[in-house]
Amino acid sequence: MFICGLELKSLVSQLCSAVCPYLALETCRQWRLSTKTVNLMRNGKMPTVTIEQAQRNYSKAVKSGLLKILSKMGISLLSSYCGAQIFEIYGLGQDIVDLAFTGSVSKIGGLSFDELARETLSFWVKAFSEDTAKRLENFGFIQFRPGGEYHGNNPEMSKLLHKAVRQKNESAYSVYQQHLANRPVNVLRDLLEFKSDRSPIPVGRVESASSIVQRFCTGGMSLGAISRETHEAIAIAMNRLGGKSNSGEGGEDPVRWRPLTDVVDGYSPTLPHLKGLQNGDTATSAIKQVASGRFGVTPTFLVNADQLEIKIAQGAKPGEGGQLPGKKVSAYIARLRNSKPGVPLISPPPHHDIYSIEDLAQLIFDLHQVNPRAKVSVKLVAEAGIGTVASGVAKANADIIQISGHDGGTGASPISSIKHAGGPWELGLTETHQTLIENGLRERVILRVDGGFKSGIDVLMAAAMGADEYGFGSVAMIATGCVMARICHTNNCPVGVASQREELRARFPGVPGDLVNYFLYVAEEVRGVIAQLGYEKLDDIIGRTDLLRARHITLLKTQHLSLSYILSCVGMPKLSSTEIRNQNAHTNGPSLEETLLADPEISEAIEYEKEVSKSTRIYNVDRAVCGRIAGVIAKKYGDTGFAGQLNITFTGSAGQSFGCFLTPGMNIRLVGESNDYVGKGMAGGEIVVTPVDCTGFVPEDATIIGNTCLYGATGGQLFVRGKAGERFAVRNSLAEAVVEGTGDHCCEYMTGGCVVVLGKVGRNVAAGMTGGLAYILDEDDTFVPKVNKEIVKIQRVNAPAGQMQLKSMIEAHVEKTGSAKGTAILREWEAYLPLFWQLVPPSEEDSPEACTEFERVAAAGRVTVKSA
Repeated sequence: MFICGLELKSLVSQLCSAVCPYLALETCRQWRLSTKTVNLMRNGKMPTVTIEQAQRNYSKAVKSGLLKILSKMGISLLSSYCGAQIFEIYGLGQDIVDLAFTGSVSKIGGLSFDELARETLSFWVKAFSEDTAKRLENFGFIQFRPGGEYHGNNPEMSKLLHKAVRQKNESAYSVYQQHLANRPVNVLRDLLEFKSDRSPIPVGRVESASSIVQRFCTGGMSLGAISRETHEAIAIAMNRLGGKSNSGEGGEDPVRWRPLTDVVDGYSPTLPHLKGLQNGDTATSAIKQVASGRFGVTPTFLVNADQLEIKIAQGAKPGEGGQLPGKKVSAYIARLRNSKPGVPLISPPPHHDIYSIEDLAQLIFDLHQVNPRAKVSVKLVAEAGIGTVASGVAKANADIIQISGHDGGTGASPISSIKHAGGPWELGLTETHQTLIENGLRERVILRVDGGFKSGIDVLMAAAMGADEYGFGSVAMIATGCVMARICHTNNCPVGVASQREELRARFPGVPGDLVNYFLYVAEEVRGVIAQLGYEKLDDIIGRTDLLRARHITLLKTQHLSLSYILSCVGMPKLSSTEIRNQNAHTNGPSLEETLLADPEISEAIEYEKEVSKSTRIYNVDRAVCGRIAGVIAKKYGDTGFAGQLNITFTGSAGQSFGCFLTPGMNIRLVGESNDYVGKGMAGGEIVVTPVDCTGFVPEDATIIGNTCLYGATGGQLFVRGKAGERFAVRNSLAEAVVEGTGDHCCEYMTGGCVVVLGKVGRNVAAGMTGGLAYILDEDDTFVPKVNKEIVKIQRVNAPAGQMQLKSMIEAHVEKTGSAKGTAILREWEAYLPLFWQLVPPSEEDSPEACTEFERVAAAGRVTVKSA
C-alpha cells in the first residue's frame, strides 16, 4: 500500500522500526520512465532527474512529514516515538484493535475485519472496472468537489445561510435548518436525537434568546488570518449580543478598545463593514488570546480583556503554533505583531512555553496577576486523556476550559495541519465533563466547546453532554460573507474575508447585523427545541445525557458503533450552569504587590506620574512580581503613556515571572537571583539582575536567572550579571538585553530587538529567528556549530553601526551591573571585537552595513547609549 501521512504515523508509532514503501518507490520509478515525463524533461518544462533522485526526493518528503509530526507532538527522538501509540482510534472494532493496535484507545468501536475487507475490496474492484478513469479521482478531501467527500461547510449551505441572514428571512433560515437536518451522517452527534420525559410547553415560557446568545462565542481567528473588516464585524456583532468574540493570536489595534462612534482616527461610520453602526458599538474582542508565540501581547492588551485565553491546542493545528504566511503580513499586521511586513510568522509550539502543568499554572497565575478581573481560559484539543489534563487545568486555577474538536477551521494553517488533528468534541467534552465531576472540580470551571457548530441542535447536543458555552468559528465567517473558497492561506480570498490585500478586502460583503441575525436565529431554534422537550431554560438541559438516544440509522459503517460512552452519566454538578458562569474570576491570593500598591508613595506616584524609589525583600514564593503594578499602570496610561518613574530594588530570590509585563517607567533591580520567565512579555522599563555577593564564585560563570526569560517581550531592557537558562529571548519582539551566557535555544523565534551574550551559549541558537539582531562573544571558537543556520546569516561585526550598537549596550551593561566581564571587554575592545559574531536574519540582510535593525531602532530613539 502507499504509505504516507497518517498511515506512516500509525505504523511507526505502533511497532515499526523501519518501513519500506515499496509500491511508492516503484511508482516513482514508473513516473520517471513514463513517456510524458521524459518528453517534459526533454522540452525543458521539468527539471531532469534520475530514477534514483526521484526516489530520494520521495524519501526526503516522507522524512520531512514524519519530522513534522514528531515536532508538533514535542518528541525529539524517533526512539521515543516508536511504540508510543500517541493516537486514538475512531471507527475500528475491538477485534481489529486487539490484534493490530493492542492497548490503543478506542471508545466507540466500529468496523470488523470482514467489513474492513469488503471496503478494501470495493476500492480494488473500482480500480479495475471498465469505467475506470484515466486520471485519479479527486475525492475533495480538502476542497469541496461535487460527488466527492461530504463537507459540512459546502456551497449550498453557504448560499442558504447568506440568504437568511442578509435578508433577515425566517423562512430562508428554516430551509437552512432543513438542509442541515437532511445532511449525511458525518459527525458523532448526527447519530443522536433528543427524547423527552415531559410534554411540550409554549415557547413563550422558555428563556429568552437574548439570554441564550450570551453563551455564544466566536473562534480564535486572528487578525492576520482573517481581514480587519471581518475581524471587526464579528467583534461588533458579538458585543451587541452580549456574547464574546475572540481576538485569536496576534494582538488587537488599541483604537478598537473605545466606542467606535467616539473614534476619529482610522475609523468612520461610512466604512462598508461598519454599515448600520449603533451608538456605543465597540470592536474590542472580549476574549483576548495569549498563544504560545505571544504575538501582540502587551500589558494594555491584557488589561483590556474580559477573558484571557491560553491556546494550548485547537481543532486545526493541535500541538503547533500559529502560522501566518508572509503574504498575509501586511504593514498593518506587522505593526500589531511587532514584526516586519512580508516575513512569515511562526509561533513556537505550545511545548516551547508550557513544559508541564506547573508551567501552565504559572501562566494562569501571571494572567490573573496582571488583570485580576479577567477570567482565564485554557483551550485543549479533544483527544483521549483530555479529562486528566482538564483536571490539572482546573487545579491550576483556570476559570474556563475550552474543548476544541477536530473539525475546527483555519485561516492560515498549511494543508498538512488540517486533517487528522484532534478528535470529535463529543468524546472530548464527555470525558472532560465526567472526569471533572468525578474529581469534584466541575463547579470550579466553565466548560466551553467548539468545532463545526452550525445550528441550535449542535448547541443543545453540546449542552446535554455538559457544555456551558458554545463556540462558532467557520460558520460565523460564512454569516459575515465567507464563500468557503478554501484558499485562506494564499491571501487570495475572493471576498476579502481571509485576505490582507486591500483590493480584495474592498469586496468584503458582511456587516455586523448579519452575524447578529444568525445568532438570534440559532437562539430561537434552541428555544423551540427546549419548549418541545418541556423545559424552560438551557440550565435544565446541561449535563442531561438522559435526554439523548441513538437514532435508528441503517448505514453499513455505523452498525457496530457504540455511543454508550457519550450517553453515560456520572452525576451532575452541585451548581447550575448559570451559577458556575456567574462566579468571579479566581484569585491569586495575597501577594507582595498588594503590599507595594498599598504604599501611599507608590500609589501616589502612579496616580500623579511622580518618581519614587523603594526597596524590599523578595522570596521565591513571590511570583509574577510587578505584573499587578504594570497592569494598573497600563489600564490608566496604556503601554507608553506613563510619565512617572517607579524605581524598586528587590533583594533575595525571586519566584517565577519576575518583572512580567513590565511597562515603561518601571525600573526594577534584583540583587540576588530569579527563577524562570524573567521579563516575560515586558513592554518597556528596565530590569537589572546582579548577584548578592560575588565572594567564592565568578558571576559570569553562574546562572542567576532561569529558563525562557524575556519571552515575547515587546520592549524594555534587561541587564543580567550572570548567565541565563534555556530559551533566552524566545519570541522577543523589541526588547534589548545583555547577558553573560545562556543555555540552549537562545534567540529562538525572535522577530526584533537586540540580544548581546558575553559568554558561552548552548546549541540551536537562533532557531526560527526572523528579525532583530544578536551579538555573541566566541572566545574559544566553538560558537558556529551551535547556530541553527536554516534562517540566519552569521558574520563578524565589521559594520560601524553594528560596532557602535554593540559597544553602547556593553557600556550600559557595565554601568547598570558593574560587570567585570563587560569591563574587561571594553578595556581591551580592539582585542575582543573580532571575537564577536553577529546573527542577521534574512529580513536584515539587505543593508550593505548589515545593521538595518540598529538604524531602525536608533531612529525611534530606543537605542541604549552611554550615560554622560
